[in-house]
Amino acid sequence: MTVLVLRLAGPLQSWGSSARFARRTTEGAPTKSGVIGMLAAALGRDRGADLSDLAELAFAVRTDQPGTRLRDFQTAHHADTDKAMPVSERFYLADAVFLAAVAGDDELIRALAAAVRAPVYLPYLGRRSCPPQGPLDLGIRNGDDPAETLRHEPWQAAPWHQQRHRRQASVPLRIHADATPADTGRAIGDALRDQPLSFDPAHRRYALRTVVSTTVEVPNPAFRPDTRPKSAQGSRVPAPRHDPAALLTPLPTQPPLDGP
Repeated sequence: MTVLVLRLAGPLQSWGSSARFARRTTEGAPTKSGVIGMLAAALGRDRGADLSDLAELAFAVRTDQPGTRLRDFQTAHHADTDKAMPVSERFYLADAVFLAAVAGDDELIRALAAAVRAPVYLPYLGRRSCPPQGPLDLGIRNGDDPAETLRHEPWQAAPWHQQRHRRQASVPLRIHADATPADTGRAIGDALRDQPLSFDPAHRRYALRTVVSTTVEVPNPAFRPDTRPKSAQGSRVPAPRHDPAALLTPLPTQPPLDGP
């Protein structure tokens, strides 16, 4: 077995697992159904096609940059009657970066990697209005455990986000993965209804998936140690206070005006 690693980054993402009607929420990380749907589209499969081989892939996702939750209100009209539809409330993740990994049969993983590089249908991050930023494919890795693979992947956050943590040699990142029989007795996370069974628009079906969450430490490539001098007590010497008025030249003293 091999593992395909994907970088999911973009201005906006939205990964709903229980969104219905006028309120469309998003999970804090990509769902399995969302990523499997993206891979199926890259292969060129129709919505009514069999998903059993893709649904059996082991799945894990790592949060490299959590982003900011954003709420939007949208309106629409029926194309035929021009009747106004209810205002919908939609949620997105702005400026987020995730690593997703799927593991399975070598031939299938190679086909998925090729499809992601040259997709039949353009991929999007949960919704059609959310295109990815940059290439998705980070390559194929040896192994059969996507969560273990993500433990050793370099930090993929944006450079400006890495710079915010430049005083940390490593950063803690959260991994959410499929629960396995080996996880018996460990802390089990939420059960999400994002195990895809069918994407057929007439009868979409999803099963529950149990998720295990762990935290890993990943090296920070932007790490810069604090080189400010230390005081005798070992604490850092505070930076000198900035006083812009110190650069101003005082006006010369004017002699008093003579009276009348």
